[in-house]
Amino acid sequence: MLDRTEETISIPTQAYSVSPSLQRGLYPTVKRGLDIVVGAVLFALMLLVGAILLILNPFFNRGPLFYIQSRMGKDCVPFRAFKFRSMVSCDAIARGPFDPVEHLRITRLGRVIRRTRLDELPQVINVLRGQMSLIGPRPDYLEHAMAYLEEVPGYRQRHRVLPGISGYAQTEVGYVDGPEGVRAKVEADLYYLRNASFRLDLWIFGRTLCVVLGRHGK
Repeated sequence: MLDRTEETISIPTQAYSVSPSLQRGLYPTVKRGLDIVVGAVLFALMLLVGAILLILNPFFNRGPLFYIQSRMGKDCVPFRAFKFRSMVSCDAIARGPFDPVEHLRITRLGRVIRRTRLDELPQVINVLRGQMSLIGPRPDYLEHAMAYLEEVPGYRQRHRVLPGISGYAQTEVGYVDGPEGVRAKVEADLYYLRNASFRLDLWIFGRTLCVVLGRHGK
């Protein structure tokens, strides 16, 4: 597991290297194939969950079913990410790049789908579009990402691969806020880039299931 002491926060230059498997061989092709196959299965699950939420939302989570947000993708190119809405709707995000989640805005039903990570399911649409992968660094809200590019070492380098619905930073570091937390997340993402493989992806997938079944989401 990643050591999250302050001594590990500084990211050495060699941390910016990328695993050879990401650049050549069967790994990228097979990974994309698995994204499509598993994504199609999860898309069917998303439709089922969406139908249930349409029934429950008027009572426990009034407002639109989906929340669409601009996020930073591979090579720092923006894209629109889909989620099931879990917070009270607002015109603009007031939270700063290093601020904690606005817990008071989370609805009763939203709290449930966040803890089970069901709010992330619609991102399979982004996976099928080729904007995301099942496993990779989590994409950040675009305006926050622009701030991280300026302030967090190694942040630009984590965008050398497709962002993921789940990733090493999500399972081993979890939700973070504040400059030190963001640096710890980036360090974990760079570790993934250096060591990306089918074995690591499978390990992250298993860890993600443990998080989901244990309802440790935020």
